[in-house]
Amino acid sequence: MEKLIEALKRVNPDIDYANEKHLFSGKVIDSIDMTSILAELEDTFDIEIDMEYVSPEYFDTVEGMWDMIQELSD
Repeated sequence: MEKLIEALKRVNPDIDYANEKHLFSGKVIDSIDMTSILAELEDTFDIEIDMEYVSPEYFDTVEGMWDMIQELSD
């Protein structure tokens, strides 16, 4: 999960990804951040994220993102 947080920090180092629980639904990450996060995660983890995954379930917390990455890596 450390690799995930490092990737997110490359997009926006001012966000406390490890402790924030409403990144997506609380609009902590905006649409520009979201576009950059999607690209960064796809490049870092060699995955393809379909738009069906762009939801609070997967993007409100780093744990949700990690679960998504694990699911897409299988």
